[in-house]
Amino acid sequence: MEISMAWTELTRRQHDRKSDKYASDMTDAEWALIAPLMPPPKGTGRPRTTCLRDVFDAILYIATTGCQWRMLPNDFPPVSTVRSYFYAWRDDGFLDEMNRKLVEVARLAEGRKAQPTAGIIDSQSVKTTESGEVRGYDAGKRIKGRKRHIVTDTVGLLVGLVVHSAGIQDRDGAPDVLKSIVSRYPPLRHVFADGGYAGPKLRDALKDLGRWTVQIIKRSDTTEGFEVLPRRWVVERTFAWLNRCRRLSKDWEKSIASAEAWILIAHIRRVTRHLTRI
Repeated sequence: MEISMAWTELTRRQHDRKSDKYASDMTDAEWALIAPLMPPPKGTGRPRTTCLRDVFDAILYIATTGCQWRMLPNDFPPVSTVRSYFYAWRDDGFLDEMNRKLVEVARLAEGRKAQPTAGIIDSQSVKTTESGEVRGYDAGKRIKGRKRHIVTDTVGLLVGLVVHSAGIQDRDGAPDVLKSIVSRYPPLRHVFADGGYAGPKLRDALKDLGRWTVQIIKRSDTTEGFEVLPRRWVVERTFAWLNRCRRLSKDWEKSIASAEAWILIAHIRRVTRHLTRI
């Protein structure tokens, strides 16, 4: 999953998106990855007239720019249409399933097995707005809001996600995150974590979820200054990738379901762009 940062003529062509209406629009190659995963038209009712590519481009525009629904440009489908698709895909698990399938494609493209056997767990505390439903105070980070609690595979692909109150400690929130991947990724039973997950409390909580091993990677007590820790940097890089979508600069969502949906969309955006550049 490494990306060349040098601006050569080759990389400029790979990153060029001038042919699209907006820089957030999918290229034809990216849409070719997404299109087979889109839900088919319903067999009953009014025939579908909306172009799903335009709908997904609209959702990507909001994710990338961070704008409000009502600020969606008029050359996209109507706001009410785009929003109804977003809520439908959020609630029926479509975005989660799309992300799972793209993760498998990306792993195979990397020469790995489709199903990971190890992952890295970590959380990120972010501020919420006054309209957010669930929120709390993270005393360690001094942030009032929510935590984005994720599990990635060893190359940084998102495989597990739960958003919860920032007042919940990492070791208390970890069982719910790991529970979300039990049926989705059965081989994944080994996770790397930082010192916030150490202790018997998490190990005891995981006994009901089957056999798990949690490997704590701590910073050396003798190290001064910045230190790149094995494995842990992978999940930090994933957070950095996700935060390139301005919608995630803060948790603007009223509901937990929407907060998780936008994270999935940001990751889908990241994976499709990467796959078309391999």
